[in-house]
Amino acid sequence: MLCSEAWTSCCGSCLDLAGSSSTSQQITMEKILKTELKTSVLKAFGSSGGGCISQGQGYETDNGRVFVKINQKSQARKMFEGEMASLEAIQKTGTVRVPQPIKVIDLPGGGAMFVMEYLKMKHLSRYSSKLGEQIADLHLYNQKLRDKLRKEEHTVGKGAGHCESQYVDKFGFHTATCCGYIAQVNEWQSDWPSFFVRHRLQAQLDLIERDYGDREARELWSQLKPKIPEMFCDVEVVPALLHGDLWAGNVAEDDSGPVVFDPASFYGHSEFELAIAGMFGGFSSSFFSAYHSKIPKAPGFEKRNKLYQLFNYINHWNHFGTGYRGSTLNVMKKLLK
Repeated sequence: MLCSEAWTSCCGSCLDLAGSSSTSQQITMEKILKTELKTSVLKAFGSSGGGCISQGQGYETDNGRVFVKINQKSQARKMFEGEMASLEAIQKTGTVRVPQPIKVIDLPGGGAMFVMEYLKMKHLSRYSSKLGEQIADLHLYNQKLRDKLRKEEHTVGKGAGHCESQYVDKFGFHTATCCGYIAQVNEWQSDWPSFFVRHRLQAQLDLIERDYGDREARELWSQLKPKIPEMFCDVEVVPALLHGDLWAGNVAEDDSGPVVFDPASFYGHSEFELAIAGMFGGFSSSFFSAYHSKIPKAPGFEKRNKLYQLFNYINHWNHFGTGYRGSTLNVMKKLLK
C-alpha cells in the first residue's frame, strides 16, 4: 500500500509542498512551468501536499486546470517518464479512464515535474463494480488483439498491418517503471515465470540482501525459487497490460465514472494486479465480482495470489522497513507448504 500521490487533498503523514520548498525555488519552478506550458496564467489552487514519493499542486492555466507532481531527486525524470508512458498505454486501450499526461519537465539542479490533466476526484464507491469491469477489459485488451490477429491471418487479403494497435507477445514494457520509488527493469521476456522471478522477486530480494542481509529471507527464497514455475503448469498466461500498482489509493471516481492513476505499467499476468488490490482493503466485493465475471479464476489462483502478494510485501519492506519483514517471511512459508 504505497502512499498515493496528492490529487485533491494532502496525505497528512507525508510531505507538504510549502514546507519543503523555499520561496525562491517555488518562483523558479513556476517560471519554468509558465514557459513550458506556454501560459500567461499560472495560479495555484487547492491545498498543496504530497504522497510518500512526490509533492503535488493544482494550477489554473490558459488552457484549463492542470495537476503538477514535483520531485527533487535525481531519478525523478526516469520515474515520471515511466508513469507518463504507463498513462499513455492505458489511455490508448480506451478501457479505463486516466488523467491525460501532458509533459515531464526538468528542474534546475536536479529533479523534475510531471504535468497532467487535473481531475476533481472522490473516493471510489458508486462505480466500484464498473471499475472491476473496466480493469478486466484492460487485462483482456491485448488478448483480444491476439484473437483478432489470428482471425485476420486466416482471411485473404488481411494481415497484422491492418490492426491499429499491435498484439504484444512478450512480458515487459518499452521503458522502466517505478513501483513507489524503486525502478523496475522491464526487459522483454517470452516466459512469464522467468520474468516475474528475475525482474520482480529477485530484484526486490537483492535489495533486502544489500540493506539487511536477512539470513532467513535468503534461506526461504532459495527453497521457494525453484518451486515457482510449477505454479503455472495448468494456466495459460497471455501478456496483459497492467496498471501495476492497483491499491485503493490509486483509484477514485468523478461524476462520470472510475479513474485510475499513479500506474507502474508493464505487460504481465492479469492475476498480478489483483494481489495488492486485495491486500490492504479499499475495494468492495462488487469490484472483484465484476472483474471475475469477465475473467474467472483459473486453477491455482489462490496460491499464485499469495505469490504476487509476496512481491508487494517485499516492496513494502524495501520502502518502509522491517515492519513488513514478518508478513514477507510468513507468505514465503505458506507458499512452501
